[in-house]
Parts: sequence; structure tokens; C-alpha cells
Amino acid sequence: MIPYGQHHIDESDIQEVVNVLRHGDLTQGPKIKEFEKAIAEYVNVKYAVAVSSGTAALHLAAIAAGIDPEHHLITSPISFVASANAALYCGGKVIFSDINPDSINLCPNTLSNTLLKHNNVRAIIPVHFAGLPCDMQLIKSIADKHGVSVIEDAAHALGAKYENGDMVGSCVYSDATVFSFHPVKAIAAGEGGMVTTNDESLYRKILRLRSHGINKLDDPMEFPDQANEDGIPTPWYYEMQELGFNYRITDIECALALSQLKKLDKFLDRRRELVKKYNAAFSDLKNCRPAQTTSIEKSGHHLYVLRIDYKSLGVSRAELMRELKLNEIICQVHYIPIPAQPYYRKLGFNPEDYPNAYCYYQEALSIPLYYDLTDEQQIYIIDVFKKLLA
Repeated sequence: MIPYGQHHIDESDIQEVVNVLRHGDLTQGPKIKEFEKAIAEYVNVKYAVAVSSGTAALHLAAIAAGIDPEHHLITSPISFVASANAALYCGGKVIFSDINPDSINLCPNTLSNTLLKHNNVRAIIPVHFAGLPCDMQLIKSIADKHGVSVIEDAAHALGAKYENGDMVGSCVYSDATVFSFHPVKAIAAGEGGMVTTNDESLYRKILRLRSHGINKLDDPMEFPDQANEDGIPTPWYYEMQELGFNYRITDIECALALSQLKKLDKFLDRRRELVKKYNAAFSDLKNCRPAQTTSIEKSGHHLYVLRIDYKSLGVSRAELMRELKLNEIICQVHYIPIPAQPYYRKLGFNPEDYPNAYCYYQEALSIPLYYDLTDEQQIYIIDVFKKLLA
């Protein structure tokens, strides 16, 4: 079977993990800071905090941005549920704003109108869908006009660049950016996430929240007399100064991620090469087209999504996916609109209120894209698709 996505692991990755298992700290050790420093340098940002997952990163960034029962969050209906759940974890409300049908990212014009309709919005989470960066310069200007924070969901976009050439994650247009290191992402840590920021106070807060709300770095003690005895520091003393979480990542995961990061540019080059071949192959088909058509040269190319007119084709998506599986090709759908999920429907959301997202969902199909996909496999995939879509 050819999967829609797959991680690449080589002997150097294995050896880095083995080295930690044999000689290093398994958690709360030096590999975590080493990984944070490496990511910060790669995206050119001041601070980075590694956490247990991309979802944890979104949650902590939302708390740090001030999402609470009185302050709400806007995000895209086309994303994994974690983007919206971050607001609910904080007790706040989530507000969805429709997508641009060409980029599958938040539409800035719609976002402006959404902000005008809602009070008490504290933050926006633009989602760089499939690795394609949103129009962050315009989104940031809209956010500034309304006095709201921006948290970029870049779970798909490590290695992507904005239009001006800056790296996604540099936070030139946001207060914080969130990455994921799930195995199907650009680099794999097993699980894991990261928050990047240029704001020192945000960095310190997220660092505390990552580990139970316990004071870190040189944060002042609330009971300094307990931190010293007769002028001598008490090495056991610590303070839980706010309600935090156990969102720590392990040194084992960071060792794997550091090894993977060394290969990221190679991974991205191969994905770009595969995308160019797909675009050329599918450019003249009657019943399907690439989902993203704007600025794709800046993308991290996490996914390759086709939009297929199943009605004109005379076959359902389920039937097509079954035929593809019989030909040993596994595809996926990214994503069911979040407002369509039962939990969100019970909150009063209707997916048809977001027509661009709803229309996209009716047509979307993610086809195989990953580093180890061979030229021969890609040619086979293209041939099978052309046959089935004829």
C-alpha cells in the first residue's frame, strides 16, 4: 500500500535516540534546550518552547494570549479540531471565519467582517493549511486594527516562507507560532510541538505553564524568605505560581527531532519536486484540479489536495477511495469542517454557514505526498488517477 503520508527514519535518527537511552537524561535534560535553540535559529526567532504536542502548544499559546470565558478566538473551519479546541480548553468561545477557495486559508476580507460582528475577540489563529502560509501581513494589519493577538497554527508549515522571504515561525506578523512534530509532519519527534515567539513575557508564561505553573528562569519568588535559609539558597524550593500542566516533551523525542531537523531542507526539496510533477499531471484534467493555486512556491507542502467534481464524474468519493485502495493507493480527506463535528453542532454551529469551507470539503481528497515516495510510485499514482477520473 502507498499511504497518503509517511515519516522517514534512517540510521542516524535511530542512533541519536539510542545515544540518549544509553547515556542521557530521558526527560527534562539538555536535548530539550538544544532542540528549542535549533528551531529558534532555523526560523530566526528569539524564543522557542518545546512541548508534548502541537495541541498542547496551541492550548498554552491561547492561555498566554488571554483567552478565557470573556475573551474569544477566531480560527478557520478547515483545520484539525485542535485549532478550535484551544479556545474551549480556556473556557472561551470559538468563532469560525470562512476560507479563501484558492488558498484554503482564512480569507482576510471575511475575517474583517467577522471581527466587526463579534465583541470580545482576543486572538486569531490563522491556519497555514497544507503548509501554505496565510496572507499574514494583511491578517496582522487587520488584527492590529481591532487590537487582537495573532497565533499562527503552523503545524503544517515548518520550512515554509512568507511572501517577503521570512520563515514561518519568525513571528514577524504574530505574537506566537505553533508547530507540530507528529510523524506525518515535516519532521517527526513521535509526538511533540513547539511555540515560538519574540515576546519575552509570553515566553516566560508558556515556559511556566508547560510544567505545572512552576516558576522558571529567574522569575521572582512570591515567598522569597522560603527560598533562603540564613542567606543560603534552599535548593529544593520551588513555587507553583499559577495553574499549569504537564506538557513536557522528552529528551528521547527531542533527540529524534534534532536528527530529523538536519534533513528538513532535503525533505522539503523532495516534496516540492513531487508537487511540481503532480501539478503538471493534473493541470488538464476535466473533473479535478489542485486545491491550492496561489503562492505555492512558499509552501511547506505538508499535503497535496485535489478538488474533484464527484457529481460530474458520476462516482462518489467513497467509491473512488475504494477503487484507489484496490489499486494499493491510500488517500485521506483534510478536513471535515470543524463546525460539522457533532460536538460543535451541539454548540450551535452549522457547516453550511461557511460556504467556501463546506464546498471545499465536498470535493477534497489528499493524495500521497512524502519524502520516500519514489518517482515510479508517483507515476503509478498519476496513471491510476487519470484512468479512474477519465
